[in-house]
Amino acid sequence: MKAREVIARYHYMGKKFEILVYAEKAWLFKTGRLDDIREVLIGDTVYYDVRRAMKASMEDIKKVFGTDDIYKVAARIVKEGELQLTAEQRRELIEEKKRRVIEVLSRNAIDPRTGLPHPPLRIEMAMKQARVPIDPFKPVEEQVKFVIDSIKSILPLKLARARVAVKVPPAYVGRAYGPISKMGKVLRVHYLSDGSMSMELEIAAGLTETLLNKLLELTKGEGEMKILSKEFV
Repeated sequence: MKAREVIARYHYMGKKFEILVYAEKAWLFKTGRLDDIREVLIGDTVYYDVRRAMKASMEDIKKVFGTDDIYKVAARIVKEGELQLTAEQRRELIEEKKRRVIEVLSRNAIDPRTGLPHPPLRIEMAMKQARVPIDPFKPVEEQVKFVIDSIKSILPLKLARARVAVKVPPAYVGRAYGPISKMGKVLRVHYLSDGSMSMELEIAAGLTETLLNKLLELTKGEGEMKILSKEFV
């Protein structure tokens, strides 16, 4: 049986980048069960629109992804972007994303009536009762607030929030801005005289380590982060 070909898609600042991939292998790569992106790709071209054969310019590719290495670009598109999935794959990804959302809430949320944390099962049951939809492609940190708003009438809770400051060196600003800004609510962005970017965000307190790891990954270890405050909101 012929392997199914699908489109992997990545959105950034109004632009769309697409690649053609093998569905099963792309799913394995996205979920960490396959390491070689070369096994995933069909061809070596990044498009604005695969169906219309509109190739993306190298200038845009380097500006958004910080590299012209097709394999590094393709790996980010598959890992961070949207992927056409079978119904079974989609259900699996939704369940995994739901589990991670529940973990964040159980670590960082309290019952304002008692000051005690809510057990994961209690949060899961509230989500089920409220019929909260989970997006399989959106990062966990983007969905936490939506989940809280959806279940707060059923399960009152307050979330521990952290205000953090990050600094991104000039060479990595283009590739780091999008992923970092999606980690929480952007409070302030300032560009320094040397081209570095300073960004202040409000995030779930339990995601500070995740943010730091993402920052170091995007900046090859050169980014800086400082926790400014923590509080329940």
